[in-house]
Amino acid sequence: MQLKTRVFKLSNGKYENLKGLARAMGISLAQVYRVREGKRDIGEKFIIGAVKAFPGNKLDDLFYVAQGEEGEIRNDS
Repeated sequence: MQLKTRVFKLSNGKYENLKGLARAMGISLAQVYRVREGKRDIGEKFIIGAVKAFPGNKLDDLFYVAQGEEGEIRNDS
């Protein structure tokens, strides 16, 4: 299973660009880009930052779990 995010869809209209989102989350712009591009997994700092940037949303609104093909659990390590 892999943790995915809805943060980028929710940021449209709330933050002018990814730089503003990164600033609100308290993380680097490079980390935001790497997560968006799938080059970095969602970690603790990203989750904490998302909660800061979207205080009115629940974790279920910000993140979801994705499974591999045909319900198989993927291990991308």
